[in-house]
Amino acid sequence: MKILVPIKRVVDYNVKVRPLSDNSNVDLNNVKMAVNPFCEIALEEAVRLKESGKATEVIAVSVGKTESQEQLRTALALGADRATLVESDSLLEPLGIAKVLHKIVENEKPDLIILGKQAIDGDNNQTGQMLAELLGYPQATNASEVILEDSSVKVTREIDGGLQTLELTIPAIVTTDLRLNEPRYASLPNIMKAKKKELNVMSTSELGVDVNPRTELLSVELPPSREAGVMVETIEDLVDKLKNEAKVIQ
Repeated sequence: MKILVPIKRVVDYNVKVRPLSDNSNVDLNNVKMAVNPFCEIALEEAVRLKESGKATEVIAVSVGKTESQEQLRTALALGADRATLVESDSLLEPLGIAKVLHKIVENEKPDLIILGKQAIDGDNNQTGQMLAELLGYPQATNASEVILEDSSVKVTREIDGGLQTLELTIPAIVTTDLRLNEPRYASLPNIMKAKKKELNVMSTSELGVDVNPRTELLSVELPPSREAGVMVETIEDLVDKLKNEAKVIQ
């Protein structure tokens, strides 16, 4: 059984991003980049399925600039068997990424596609759903447990007020939530081994996919800074300010 894991290169979650001076985009100069945390969870789940004997191969794929090879090498060090980078000079929208992955799936024919529910840069939570529609595959989003069987996969997902368990016939698509697992760290021996693993590079033009954007980014701005709080001496002062200044009570 073959598992495909799409991953994305994003700004490290510990970094506080800033917009460019003209507010045209995020300033990425000298910023530490990493594998999207939700993608790490998806990769960890795929590797665990392989280690349990339920999968035979894990393939990592990324769509982005040449620098994304760094994150694919990380994925190889974490347990992926081989990787593919589809190069694009611009940051693609979820629909464009889904179209590229559609072509990759047609070529690789994986039994299961596991990807993070969202990327921490755009927070769109769209690519998995769009890919499922393009492929006509069953899907389960926000997975907190995945049980792979011979011809199906059972996915437990968190919903308002409880849990929901779905059974999907494979091939299928699963997007991962935070509570699915805790990703491992890459060991030094595995980092060295990853350098010898297969990493294919192709371009979006080779796949013949229309990845032209459907939306336009107008500006990137920091959220407004919060005003300092005010200390009050009595409950009566607090109620007065909530009523007459904040106007949150009547």
